[in-house]
Amino acid sequence: MAGGESTAVATKIPLQLVHDVSRISSAGFSGLFKKDSTDLGRRLSPLAHLLEEIRDSNNTLLSSSSSSHNSFLYDLSVALKASKRLLLAANDFDPKISSDAARKKIVFQFQCVTWKLEKSLGSLPYDQFDISEEVQEQVELVRTQLKRAKERYGGPVTSNLLSRALSQPLDKEIDPLHSASRGIGSLHVENIGNIDHEVGPKLGGVPLGSGPNGNDCSLIVQEPENLGNSTKLSEVAFPNIHGSASEDDSPRKNFVESKKTNSPIIPEEYLCPISLELMRDPVIVATGQTYERSFIQRWIDGGNTRCPKTQQMLQDLTLTPNIALRSLISDWCAKNNMEQPTALAYARIKRSDGSFRDVSGDIAAIDAIVRKLSSRSTEDRRAAVAEIRSLSKRSTDNRILLAEAGAIPVLVNLLTSEDSQIQDNAVTSILNLSIFDSNKGLIMLAGAVPSIVQVLRAGSMEAKENAAATIFSLSLGDENKIIIGASGAIPALVELLRTGSTRGKKDAATALFNLCIYQGNKGRAVRAGIIPALLTMLTDSSNCMVDEALTILSVLASHQEAKAAIAKASTIPALIDLLRTGLPRNKENAAAILLSLCKRDPENLSCLRRLGALIPLSELANSGTERAKRKAATLLEHLSKSQQP
Repeated sequence: MAGGESTAVATKIPLQLVHDVSRISSAGFSGLFKKDSTDLGRRLSPLAHLLEEIRDSNNTLLSSSSSSHNSFLYDLSVALKASKRLLLAANDFDPKISSDAARKKIVFQFQCVTWKLEKSLGSLPYDQFDISEEVQEQVELVRTQLKRAKERYGGPVTSNLLSRALSQPLDKEIDPLHSASRGIGSLHVENIGNIDHEVGPKLGGVPLGSGPNGNDCSLIVQEPENLGNSTKLSEVAFPNIHGSASEDDSPRKNFVESKKTNSPIIPEEYLCPISLELMRDPVIVATGQTYERSFIQRWIDGGNTRCPKTQQMLQDLTLTPNIALRSLISDWCAKNNMEQPTALAYARIKRSDGSFRDVSGDIAAIDAIVRKLSSRSTEDRRAAVAEIRSLSKRSTDNRILLAEAGAIPVLVNLLTSEDSQIQDNAVTSILNLSIFDSNKGLIMLAGAVPSIVQVLRAGSMEAKENAAATIFSLSLGDENKIIIGASGAIPALVELLRTGSTRGKKDAATALFNLCIYQGNKGRAVRAGIIPALLTMLTDSSNCMVDEALTILSVLASHQEAKAAIAKASTIPALIDLLRTGLPRNKENAAAILLSLCKRDPENLSCLRRLGALIPLSELANSGTERAKRKAATLLEHLSKSQQP
């Protein structure tokens, strides 16, 4: 990296790689490495915020080749390039047509890539890049996830073994058991820029360049440094580097071999060329090739206009059902007693009583509606998204079918529509779809959060309310709390808390409470002005939001920055008033908050005594709920000790 190069230029390649990984992730993963690929993609997505802050700092990189700036960005670029290459290869992998050695190689690549990512993030010079506290917390969360993953990966990787693993094209075999003992010379480091995706290597007979983004995965990249930490790879067994155990003992190998022995060989023409999975709803494109509908629809929705298999231009984007092939696949599955590897085996959904409901008719209807979401006609899009809103509200079955039909990525794109009606219905549809837990991950992978936040800031009041409810639904996952907190959602939610309708305020309060469970989001909420908003809710004569305000304050009161802001905003007098006049649950929560504020804080204790809290606390200690009695008694004890000489 040349001396004096600006951070805007230096971050261009790694930032593009993160965006590439996000696009690959949004298409979804499948097959043997689905969980590992999904986990890796989710961990890489937040790095966009980090690289954008570095880029916007507009610093000039130091001229020394040993500069921490240069070292960090180079290391991260190497790890990101290897990650992108690996995700494409892992998604193309099929154990039925690929060797066990190829599987082991991908397992080993997951280990090396995640070790490299953790090490590169560990060398990040926060102070030199002036990284914000929010982004630092986000990066540290990613590092923590990578460190936890180390336990599933096993022992450390040697420098030479790592260099060889990250530099070899994925169509060549790497034996980690033998490579560790061989001396490996320096390898050429090639440009990490643009890649020609027309021709690429193959893994298991599948071109690596034929993934969702059509990018070649064979670029040679070398990392010459040692790694300090590791990450884990879900349930995939990693071959013992030190050779202390036989490879035949690998549980994953036994599973794969058993699967190969017991499972019939699926005819190649029954497999989707994109996903390499057995097709459920095969459709024909303009070039005559057949694909699984949901995968080719996502390909087209991503702006691709060429046939993935032939690279010919698609003269039109019509998808024609391949009814004959669908019938053949169904007959083959029935004959071999095999379920199709999708959420909807045999076009049936399992009921709670164990029976099945045929949804083949529903699938056809929903697919037709989802296709209209991409229509050039505004009226067609408006009608389709309104229908999806209605369908997604009715039942869990519809939420499953809509997600299976590829509705989520298209709905996310419609969140930025200039048509307010389309935007309102799109955000509400995503809210309804998020109720089904499996859809939450798909919504996050589709990159929905920034667009939802934009709706929260500038949409209609109804759209803002439903955007806040969607954020709450998505934030039920712990990792999502961090991503959402760093997205700018909290200031927008606080604004809705101040100025929204009653329903909007309640939706915002619920989302803020859930986000603030994560410690790193508490400071964000305080800086966004949540304390004055909560105080207004506490003192509102209508008393319609007192419960919500107290619940959020009880979560914030343990945070030092929030504690200081609560005391500074004169919240203590309002809490003492609630001790006197509030409902039993309000008194209980008020006492709990006051106790958090006054622990090891003589100034707040003095304020409590000066404002006459002794009498209501004594009454509460005698006649409150059990929890209220405990909190009040503890507060009285602190007050008594503070008076002792």
